[in-house]
Amino acid sequence: PTPVRRDLSKSFLKEKAEEKVMDWQLVDHLWSEEEREFQYLACDYLRKMKKYLDATDLHKIYQLATTKSWWETVDSLDELVGYLLLSAKIKTEDILTWSLDENFWIRRIAIDCQLGFKEATDTELLSAVIRNNLGSKEFFINKAIGWALRDYSKTNPKWVACFLAENEEKLANLSLREASKYL
Repeated sequence: PTPVRRDLSKSFLKEKAEEKVMDWQLVDHLWSEEEREFQYLACDYLRKMKKYLDATDLHKIYQLATTKSWWETVDSLDELVGYLLLSAKIKTEDILTWSLDENFWIRRIAIDCQLGFKEATDTELLSAVIRNNLGSKEFFINKAIGWALRDYSKTNPKWVACFLAENEEKLANLSLREASKYL
């Protein structure tokens, strides 16, 4: 279970954080292990070390997301991409490119990378990445669209309601249901 894993790895992660440099060799090693718990540990490490990420690390995050893809690990990676975007280490164009990627996990990261941004949400970008994925039959894409809109509806319900009205016929029922939860 997650609490046990985090408790067991707490001192290790604290020690690694004191190095103040991203250890991609460690991440790659953890990711290559068969048991998924090692990928979870890699994600915990990356989140702890995210302030040491820069634009050159975006391709490494891409590789992780497309290798041993699982929703739990991918959803950890969207926080890292969001951090890079919010701290202006990457450009909105990078996210737009990801929103059109052939790999739906990469598109999911593009959709959800602004979760928790609240007032800092770039609504033009949010709108574009969602519109780039309208009509998808992929559950994980439609769920991500709903989550992104639901999350932002806590900050700007009027904007989300307008977006839903404008795109209602193109949005999957799952996306509509998730997005309108707090409206």
